[in-house]
Amino acid sequence: MSRPIAVVTGASSGIGRATARALADSGFEVVCAARRTERIEALAAEIGGRAVTCDVTRPEDVAALAAAAGGEVAVLVANAGGAIGSEPVAAADLAEWRMMYDTNVLGVAASIQALLPALVAGHGVIVTVGSVAGMVAYEGGAGYCGVKAAVHSLMMALRLELWDQPVRVCEIDPGMVASDEFALVRFHGDEAKAAAVYAGVREPLTQEDVAACIAFAATCPDHVNIDQLVVRPRAQAAAHKVFREDG
Repeated sequence: MSRPIAVVTGASSGIGRATARALADSGFEVVCAARRTERIEALAAEIGGRAVTCDVTRPEDVAALAAAAGGEVAVLVANAGGAIGSEPVAAADLAEWRMMYDTNVLGVAASIQALLPALVAGHGVIVTVGSVAGMVAYEGGAGYCGVKAAVHSLMMALRLELWDQPVRVCEIDPGMVASDEFALVRFHGDEAKAAAVYAGVREPLTQEDVAACIAFAATCPDHVNIDQLVVRPRAQAAAHKVFREDG
């Protein structure tokens, strides 16, 4: 018996990779999509899925991903994205902002557009990985907060637009997650700055914690829509208020 198809973008690391594993454990055949071919091929072999090399900022890649996924898709996890830079607005590198917008917003929209017919056919669910950064801005975060706020608006509009279609629209908004690459990429490989983000926080979220939330949203009964799920570690009362044991 064939397994329902789930597509995960940004599956080569972090939350995307953990989500591919969680959905495979839930019985899906996972199409693992990302730019780093070697990584997704290894992941697909591990979980019995398929690998599709895909840069979500390239229309031809997104079209090829939709073709590879087939005519019926049960789950799309539009996860590809990330943060770059932490400078204040006055000193921000706007090229980095464009890169974030291209991936986090336009890449999400392109993935949804390309796969929507198959999601309608499969009575599927669209899950985006947002962030609490899209809900409350902070110093040095204008670029990243802006793109995640845009994703939130995209999903709210999509939910209204698809109200009469057999497709669920879900947004998962994590707080502090100690994933394997997120902070390191944001700080351009500066390991000390990346480590400082989590300093003194006993238990930030793991990428597996977020993947479990995504799998939950994806496997709810067909009539149940998780519009928005905000998940933070217990130590983080708000985006700006984190308990650190070292003071």
